Amino acid sequence: MKRFCDDILPYLTLVAMTAAIALVFLYVPTDAAQGIVQRIFYFHVPLAMMTYASVGAVALGSAWYLWKRSATGDRIAHAGAELALLFCTLVLTTGPIWARPIWGTWWTWDARLTSTLILWLIFAAYLMLRSVSAGEQGARYAAVLGLVGAIDVPIINRSVYWWRTIHPAVIRTREGGSGLGDPRMQLTFAVCIVAFTLLFAWLLWVRHNHLRVHQEFEQLRNEALT
Repeated sequence: MKRFCDDILPYLTLVAMTAAIALVFLYVPTDAAQGIVQRIFYFHVPLAMMTYASVGAVALGSAWYLWKRSATGDRIAHAGAELALLFCTLVLTTGPIWARPIWGTWWTWDARLTSTLILWLIFAAYLMLRSVSAGEQGARYAAVLGLVGAIDVPIINRSVYWWRTIHPAVIRTREGGSGLGDPRMQLTFAVCIVAFTLLFAWLLWVRHNHLRVHQEFEQLRNEALT
């Protein structure tokens, strides 16, 4: 596992990302209704999915820590929270780039946009909490906040079906079909999902290792000082 993540996963991620970018800009057809701006969909939606995956890592790591006081679980949660904030920031950046020419505005207090902003604020608070409250108490409080933040993910995901919203439902439309009718769009989207999933896994692995090394260093330093 370690050898795969250290030696193979980075190259798989590079190949998949290169393929995804090539498909988005050289292969997939331009949407007839939205024009070239629609291509941001192939980045925006995978970024949203990786935000959900990151929050899932936070929830699993937090539950593991609260149950077993596992340092590994705490590190996974911490790394996942950093990635959740990163990916969510990119979601909130790419969305308005698409919205401006399509909706005529950068932002609207749509149910999905608002709930996504709330998720961003929760994990910004999570990382602030970790920066000011160290030790077991800080990890415990952060774990609880991480689990609370995870509740927002299904709300974001289902918001376009539960409430009247202008945010489009593309993968599965409100009528039940798919918004990607062209097979080339479906292939490009699938490759983008794979590429961003590999990126998420690699970044989570790298950041987890950094946190582990930092903890080991702090432990050795404390032992040397006592």
